[in-house]
Amino acid sequence: MAVAPESLEWSLPVPSVQELAIQRLDKVPLRYARDDLDQIVTTTPSNPSLRVPLIDMTKLVNPDFHERELQKLHSACQEWGVFQIINHGVCDESLSNMKQQVQEFFDLPLQEKKRWAQKPGSLEGYGQAFVAIEEQKLEWSDMIFLKTLPVQNRSLDFWPKNPQEFRKTLETYSEHMRKVAVSIVRFIAMGLGVEAQQFCDNYKEGMYDVRMNCYPTCPEPERVIGLNPHADISGITLLLECGDMPGLQVLKDEHWLNVEPVNGAIVVNLGHVVEIISNGIYKAPDHRAVVNKSKQRLSIVTFCYPNSSVDIGPAEKLMKSGSQPQYKTLTSAEYFNSFYNRKLEDSFINSLKI
Repeated sequence: MAVAPESLEWSLPVPSVQELAIQRLDKVPLRYARDDLDQIVTTTPSNPSLRVPLIDMTKLVNPDFHERELQKLHSACQEWGVFQIINHGVCDESLSNMKQQVQEFFDLPLQEKKRWAQKPGSLEGYGQAFVAIEEQKLEWSDMIFLKTLPVQNRSLDFWPKNPQEFRKTLETYSEHMRKVAVSIVRFIAMGLGVEAQQFCDNYKEGMYDVRMNCYPTCPEPERVIGLNPHADISGITLLLECGDMPGLQVLKDEHWLNVEPVNGAIVVNLGHVVEIISNGIYKAPDHRAVVNKSKQRLSIVTFCYPNSSVDIGPAEKLMKSGSQPQYKTLTSAEYFNSFYNRKLEDSFINSLKI
């Protein structure tokens, strides 16, 4: 029997869901079966109000369109906490290369993937996150999680050497995601009315972690969850879909809505760091992943954090206007300790409220 994790910073080993899917089961194993899932609400193209906002980055930098697009971004952050960006400056080749490497990694035989498996004491590597007890219900997904920036945060023991171009491609992709993050947080800061340059600098020297997800086909998709409902603890999170199969859902007005893939777009969702800095003006949305019977889905998720020397608390400029702080101010170390040393079922953000 595996040793129980001492904190949420590491996870118990679990079976590969890809291997289960290969068996073409008629029913899902009991440990994956869930009877507590909400009804899935699907977006319809004819109803624009149920579509995640689309932000054009070229309009944000164009004086003729800047004000209107910035207001659109501000509304998206207030009302949704998630939006998609187009014309973000990352070339198609970089996105395609990363998608290809992720596909090739998950196509490897199980024993080869296990060379990069998680080890006790770390969430990094191939496996599944936040499995704290043997009886816990499992998600219908496999993943590999790697810290990519700054360079000294990397644990290359977990970085696959197969596929051959994986490491080099991930390095390049991480740098591109950093540029996107720095650009988008500048405009998020402008929308809030706080110091944009300082906000940007915090992310230029920030921390970037990448999680690559595989959601295999499932015989009973309505009885499982690909990724449990949660909000992210990052500043912002950047998600790249590897295909056209929807699976990401966001909770809005008590309904789960599909985030429909848009070709070439990157999904941005706000994390708790931005929620706290905004003093609750912006909210980190709950989201989840669902699966389907017919097609495997892959996604690449980049968690973007400010520099570890930066305290996390409501922005001073917002407090000067007479507002009362709704959240505690913590050091980066205190913030992460609070997250990883709580019970899995406890609300992290509620523990940070004053």
